[in-house]
Amino acid sequence: MYRTHTCGELRISDVDKSVTLSGWVQRVRNLGGMTFIDLRDRYGITQLVVNSEAEDTLSQEVRNLGREYVVQVTGKVAERSSKNAKIPTGEVEVITDGIKILNSADLPPFTIEDETDGGEELRMKYRYLDLRRNPARRALELRHKMALEVRKYMSDEGFIEVETPVLMKSTPEGARDFVVPSRMNPGQFYALPQSPQVFKQLLMVAGYDRYFQIVKCFRDEDLRADRQPEFTQIDCEMSFVDQEDVLNTFEGMTKHLFKTLRNVEIKEEFPRMPFADAMKYYGTDKPDIRFDMKFVDITETASGRGFKVFDDAEYIGGICAKGCAGYSRKDLDKLTDFVKRPQVGAKGLVYVKYNDDGSFKTSVDKFFSEEDFKAWADEFGARPGDLILILAGEKKRTLTALCELRLEMGNRLGLRDKNKFSPLWVVDFPLLEWDDETERYYAMHHPFTSPKDEDLELLDANPAEVRANAYDLVINGVEIGGGSIRIHNDVLQQKMFKVLGFTEQEAENQFGFLMNAFKYGAPPHGGVAFGFDRWVSLFAGVESIREVIAFPKNNSGRDVMNDAPSSISKAQLEELMLDLKGEAVKKATPQ
Repeated sequence: MYRTHTCGELRISDVDKSVTLSGWVQRVRNLGGMTFIDLRDRYGITQLVVNSEAEDTLSQEVRNLGREYVVQVTGKVAERSSKNAKIPTGEVEVITDGIKILNSADLPPFTIEDETDGGEELRMKYRYLDLRRNPARRALELRHKMALEVRKYMSDEGFIEVETPVLMKSTPEGARDFVVPSRMNPGQFYALPQSPQVFKQLLMVAGYDRYFQIVKCFRDEDLRADRQPEFTQIDCEMSFVDQEDVLNTFEGMTKHLFKTLRNVEIKEEFPRMPFADAMKYYGTDKPDIRFDMKFVDITETASGRGFKVFDDAEYIGGICAKGCAGYSRKDLDKLTDFVKRPQVGAKGLVYVKYNDDGSFKTSVDKFFSEEDFKAWADEFGARPGDLILILAGEKKRTLTALCELRLEMGNRLGLRDKNKFSPLWVVDFPLLEWDDETERYYAMHHPFTSPKDEDLELLDANPAEVRANAYDLVINGVEIGGGSIRIHNDVLQQKMFKVLGFTEQEAENQFGFLMNAFKYGAPPHGGVAFGFDRWVSLFAGVESIREVIAFPKNNSGRDVMNDAPSSISKAQLEELMLDLKGEAVKKATPQ
């Protein structure tokens, strides 16, 4: 028996018990006549004490101990004279009478403690060591509990979990696929799923009514803090539902997760915000509504006054920062530098201080009058003591920059509390978006998203104005998930393919099996998919989803721990009928 108890188990009620513990040495403190050892396992830390009497017989073992050695110890539980209230085992210690080294260890490349000295790249290279740290352990435990609670809620709501294929047909729409060469079908390829979209729709055609899956998905796209080439999503689909049915069901799941995992009770309904309003007032389709500071468009009232920056601008808008009129010139210069960063993209910043005495101090005094500034203040709802910040330029770019400025002010004013949660549904997305480079429309979500009934006539006349039966769940400025009501009529689906520029042959080649299935009685259906990694990172209070994934990739899509992706042997390439450039060889089966 390697252990009778774990390192996080012993309490004051266990005093005088003889115990055996096993774990990793966190640290050793030799105080002369007495040595203290912190022993760690997944469950916690227990302090071991080797006194001067035992040290004679254990001296060799104690002298040999180093950080991260794996040891087995025996001893008797005693009450600590100097208690540690920071850990659950802090009232007791184990007076050690036996130590057995089970395995030695090299000195770790970084300290394995909550506050480590290892940078992210180093920790990812030695991820198996990083996972010994409490923050990583807590994140994976939270991930485990969330999966259990999702399955419990979904099962109670009548959903059935169904596994769908990992090797499937490539669908060029959307992000780039990861492709897998087929040895048995030379020159042909599987794709790893970007989502189980077509399969869950087929399950609805098959009559399964309520499906879900916690599933791995793969997208070959540029990475950032909330993206990975392989990620996990909670994938769901329902039959005989409209948009409100879907939103209400998964609003319930969201509230259940908050209550069970964070002990946060959300009683009110989540607000519904049209996409157009999200862009108009926040400059993003994932607004953070924990604080106000909505955009105000002053294009009409501020242009035509001889100030070239405004006169030449397509859009002039800003935000009102309450109580910030006392900002110094240094503070304002820092904000100006912030908006000029390449990541933000503004050319400059105009400020208007509404002083406590009712006067105005601005960066554009010589172009505008006090009456102009008072009119602006009224539009912004500003009061004495407030600060108005204004950007101008091309509309889309300026809205994006203003969004970044708003979030920066939210951070500076402490308005983005990680322990406050403000969920909302963003609805009424455009169905299509135009791409100037390819001169064609693309589906904003995917080709199976249903247009709103009242906009159907616009598909022919003005496709850009058609709204989708689509919705995103946004919490604290993070898109947690999204979905739509699907097209279940093969005639409308064929029309959608035509608007997207598919020829009949292309549509048949890529989605013929789905269109054929629709001919056999497809019910009205819709669904949603949530980013499981994003959920966990939100609840864990961390910025990057890498922190809540056991073995993540870095920003370049590499696993620095096992050095993947990597080259494969010439023999493997030949077996797959690929040459060294990754191209199909001449003897491959023709398409």
